[in-house]
Amino acid sequence: MTATATARSRRAEIDGETRLFSGQDAVEPATTAPPGVVAPGDAVSVEDLVVEARTTYERVSARAAYQWALYGRAVIVDIRPAAQRAAEGEVHPDLRPVVIERNVLEWRLDPTSEARLDWVTPDSRVVVLCQEGYASSLAAASLSRIGLRRATDVIGGLRAWREAGLPVA
Repeated sequence: MTATATARSRRAEIDGETRLFSGQDAVEPATTAPPGVVAPGDAVSVEDLVVEARTTYERVSARAAYQWALYGRAVIVDIRPAAQRAAEGEVHPDLRPVVIERNVLEWRLDPTSEARLDWVTPDSRVVVLCQEGYASSLAAASLSRIGLRRATDVIGGLRAWREAGLPVA
């Protein structure tokens, strides 16, 4: 591509971006969506997303997650931010929980990702843990969708873990 053609292409891109914000030739949202995708006019609430996510896998109790981790049958993955872990505590280190904050979770656990952790396979049993069991539901559904067939989350999160008297640090 010549320098002139590159300059024209960049100018067209800038003009298109400018129109998006100037009201000229405003881009209308699509009125139909591909199968499985919610159209913009058919927005759902975050509660709806959580309910939908929970239909894609089977959730487990804090006690079941503890037993799995205790006997090496699952890896507990804590997705909470550092500040929340510091304030609320963590699963006891004897259970070998893995901390993967939510913003990089899929890259670290996608069995096909070059950024995945060494131990991750499609058969890995991952139990996602958040503070109360909502963000972990969305995360577990996402992991299931990218190929971790045995991904799940803890019903009630760390709050339920603590209430069950399970070990924390």
